[in-house]
Amino acid sequence: MAIPRQLPNAITIVRILCAPVFLWMLLADQGADGALRWWAGALFIVAIATDGIDGYLARRYEIVTDLGKLLDPIADKALTGCAFVGLSLLGELPWWVTILVLVREVGITVHRLVVASDHVVAAAWMGKLKTVAQAVALSLALLPLWTLVGDGIHVVNTIAMVIAVLLTVASGLDYVVTEVRGARASRAAGSGEPRR
Repeated sequence: MAIPRQLPNAITIVRILCAPVFLWMLLADQGADGALRWWAGALFIVAIATDGIDGYLARRYEIVTDLGKLLDPIADKALTGCAFVGLSLLGELPWWVTILVLVREVGITVHRLVVASDHVVAAAWMGKLKTVAQAVALSLALLPLWTLVGDGIHVVNTIAMVIAVLLTVASGLDYVVTEVRGARASRAAGSGEPRR
């Protein structure tokens, strides 16, 4: 069955548009453990989970595009960025964690946009692992699970967040190293022309 060629990109754009809606829902009642908090967490989980759907459709029907490669990580960063900022605004996550994550995410996103006319940098395996770790840690932090299972869940939340932050830093360093090596290889190939 054929699907519209732009469907994966449309799903990705909807994920980007979900980010501010999710943030509003999280902050609307100052993060109280009520219905809006649960809905905010649920929207985040659904939006971040569709990351696999748009990617699967694009690969399955061979409609992978450069625009999709560019938008997909932006959608992830918009959702996770809003979640980190929201949790810090509520006083539930130290600002230094959010700033560290945002510096990494914004820096790499800006770099992707700058080099987009030359080449599109697709997400690497470590970057994808980082996104999964962030999604799990943020989902645990966003859902008021402590109202169901008690304060012990905060220990689990902390461990999950530490893993996510470590992977965020590691994947950022991996990205920089990979790009530097690629640039050096390109320069070496360009200067390797035979002399006349």
